[in-house]
Amino acid sequence: MSACCRSLHPPRHIPMRISSTNLLQLNQHRKFRPRRHAGAGAVEVLLRSRRLVIESAAAGGGDKGDEPRKKGNPPPQCCALDRDAVEANSGGADRRAEVVIATVATVVLGVANRVLYKLALVPLKHYPFFLAQLATFGYVIVYFSILYLRYQAGKVTDEMLSLPKSPLIVIGLLEALAAASGMASGAVLPGAAIPILSQSFLVWQLGLSYIFLKRKYRFNQLFGCFLVAAGVVVTVASGSGPGSLTTSGLFWSSLMIISFFLQAADTVLKEIIFLDAAKRLKGGSMDLFVVNSYGSAYQAVFICLLLPFLSNLWGIPFSQLPSYLKDGAACFLNTGTMLNQCNGAPLLPLLFVIVNMGFNISLLHLLKISSAVVSCLASTVSVPISVYMFTLPLPYLGVASSLPPGFVKGAIVLVVGLLVYLWRPAPNSSRSPSLVN
Repeated sequence: MSACCRSLHPPRHIPMRISSTNLLQLNQHRKFRPRRHAGAGAVEVLLRSRRLVIESAAAGGGDKGDEPRKKGNPPPQCCALDRDAVEANSGGADRRAEVVIATVATVVLGVANRVLYKLALVPLKHYPFFLAQLATFGYVIVYFSILYLRYQAGKVTDEMLSLPKSPLIVIGLLEALAAASGMASGAVLPGAAIPILSQSFLVWQLGLSYIFLKRKYRFNQLFGCFLVAAGVVVTVASGSGPGSLTTSGLFWSSLMIISFFLQAADTVLKEIIFLDAAKRLKGGSMDLFVVNSYGSAYQAVFICLLLPFLSNLWGIPFSQLPSYLKDGAACFLNTGTMLNQCNGAPLLPLLFVIVNMGFNISLLHLLKISSAVVSCLASTVSVPISVYMFTLPLPYLGVASSLPPGFVKGAIVLVVGLLVYLWRPAPNSSRSPSLVN
């Protein structure tokens, strides 16, 4: 891959002279490499670190340096660092730091999202379906409002908005189907079984990334993912009690696994959209809120089409859905007939909606700058931390739950899995960056 070189010409009134002594000092301290061309005694000094070509005339010929190059003269040759070396030396450290910060933010918001969802269901314990629809349709309004503001600020361009919308329609469909299958199976499966089955999400991520993104994984990465999933299973299963997957039937367990397959396909498709947008925008980056806004809008459309089916899953006849939503809104606002009957509203539900929105944005940002597998690992790590958080005396939850007996063992396995996944072989220090002329 050749590098672009800029030609710097000295001003007319300041002739540029480079003596042999000065050139030797430049070679020693700045790693310059001189090249000589036939004719006019021209000297080219190629600056390796900044990829500049400094042209100067020989002594006494300063004004000739501004003349156009003759047709017979060869063009200046560029020296360029190897692409991998440039990325590792210039932006590699900053990139890794950005990924680490985004990962930590995703884990923190993921824990807060799980805890606040449990707290939000305290005042809305009879209206969980209302809370789900409030989040779905509320996001459309909020995301498009943010998208409009970013468009006015110039951060969202017309080229971004003109990209094909068919992948975003598929994202909306996948998210709606994942929500429907997850609700159906979640209503039957025991609570402890859902986090265990959710570890299939990581397996789907690896498989779909390998198939559609042609991404190859080292053995330590695959083994690390396995340990992370095993750590979560040990943590959650140790406190599952009498509930088990066998008592719920194979069908509902399979349906939950299909739900996580749809979610994994959704995240891989989003990564494909970001990669494709970078090509279409000629190196530009797709704004997060373009994907979030249109994806949420199409999801809301498909949710409306599935609303009769979803309401029956929650035990609400479709004919009674309007009155149910009206009572749910009164409970959410803690007014009317629900006054003082929904303690904690609207503060706790609002906090959940805000944090859930931040978690989704953080997860998508992490996916954009890293990969779908890394975002999945960050979301997975939040599961055992959430289990520990519920052992603390949180408000509105009453008596705190006890720590599962296998929590420490599962946490150790999970941390070891993360370390194994992040481990990279030490690069060969004797290998110097290659130059492409």
